[in-house]
Amino acid sequence: MHFKLIIAFVDDDKTDLVLATAREYGAKGATVINNARGEGMKQSKTFFGLNLEAQRDVLLMLVEEHLSRHILEKIASVAEFDNKPGTGIAFQIDVEDAIGVTRQMETLTREIEDKL
Repeated sequence: MHFKLIIAFVDDDKTDLVLATAREYGAKGATVINNARGEGMKQSKTFFGLNLEAQRDVLLMLVEEHLSRHILEKIASVAEFDNKPGTGIAFQIDVEDAIGVTRQMETLTREIEDKL
């Protein structure tokens, strides 16, 4: 079984929505890193040296490669990445090997076989 790692940077008020959507479309879990800070094309505004932008969360989701593109598109849609500038980004990268995902692999194998 092959995996992709979906990495999403989302406004912290959309984290739960993105996680629920990813799970609905096949993700079996995620790691959330809170209070990340990012900067896009425009620099963030400050007030006396304090950042005025909302905090972001970084979501790491190890997903089966056949499900990854669909999950990526769905989370981008619900988080409105392409509709509103500065709402976040998501991308996927190949995972060469993974350890500690035996239970995920068993569940995913059954689900994928049912779909094929």
